[in-house]
Amino acid sequence: MYPENLVSAGPYTLRRAVEADADAVARACNDPETARFLPIMPSPYTREDALSWINGTSRETWEGGGANYVVTDPDTGDLLGAAGLKPADPIGNSEVGYWIAPWARGRGVATAATRALAELAFSRGVPRIFLRADIENIASQRVAYAAGFRREGVLRGAGPRRDGSRADMVGFARLASDPGDAIRPYLPFLPGGELTDGVVRLTPLTLADAGDYHAMASLPDVYARHVPPKSPQYAESEERCRHALHLWLAGYQAGMAIRDAVTDEFAGDIQLANVVPPLDQAMIGYSLRPEFRGRGLVTRALDLLVDWAFTHTRLRRLIAGTAPDNTASQRVLERGGFVQEVLVKGLLPGPDGTRVDDIQWSRTR
Repeated sequence: MYPENLVSAGPYTLRRAVEADADAVARACNDPETARFLPIMPSPYTREDALSWINGTSRETWEGGGANYVVTDPDTGDLLGAAGLKPADPIGNSEVGYWIAPWARGRGVATAATRALAELAFSRGVPRIFLRADIENIASQRVAYAAGFRREGVLRGAGPRRDGSRADMVGFARLASDPGDAIRPYLPFLPGGELTDGVVRLTPLTLADAGDYHAMASLPDVYARHVPPKSPQYAESEERCRHALHLWLAGYQAGMAIRDAVTDEFAGDIQLANVVPPLDQAMIGYSLRPEFRGRGLVTRALDLLVDWAFTHTRLRRLIAGTAPDNTASQRVLERGGFVQEVLVKGLLPGPDGTRVDDIQWSRTR
């Protein structure tokens, strides 16, 4: 069904793997990141494993009507990665997958190969191509967007991990009728990976923050201001941190740790949430550990976040809410240029079935 050799993928070439590729395949597949996100792959990965893939698994894919290519540099012949299409399912749909050698990352290899394979499949009548990536594999998710695949949702526990647990997977798809244009994230990542004024640093929440985040979120005076106002389970805090970059890339929420710029200690968190792209609006929320309060850190964090949002995103309106008795948060918002708009009676859930009024604030571009 598919040609075996010399498929053009922009500046790269796709061809069927041969035994002479075994050493390069083994070297690439021994990379820790490759092993992490492809847990069914042997680890450590030997030359014999590479030969087994070339002469076994890959051959079976070709014989079943799919395709398994290596991606190469047409000038040097160097192997850069692999990309393939699974045989079509009973209703004609296919799935694309890829891995890129560590020495070839950051060059758009996966995006070029995925685009080429999609066009190749569509030219042969495939109506829909599926792509899935581990929820922590942000690089792969960025490839999906860049190749014109739309995010369709999270498949809970759909993938294995090497430790025997299950990984949530993000599902993407592209239809033959889709334009295929690169999908630009509504919320770009922070320039340089952080925001800082020399006193505080804002960095994206990651799984490494789960313990600190959970300890803070479990404090009664912190969770009393959350919706709902209850102490989280550790699994909830871990999931929040594990999924944070995925939610950011998907445009739902930008969750950040507030850090002491000198010590790098976790001081609290601040986030853009409830993002509404048609309105170019998002809500700001924040929490701080008790030992860091009274130093103006949240005000500094808020200034950094607002400046980034109005400079690097399409957002034109930022909103926030405070309980009437939360004067500390109100002072932060006032210092951050937010203005009080309205008091909404009984908007928020309180303890023991009660309802809490909400003072709503905004700042516009």
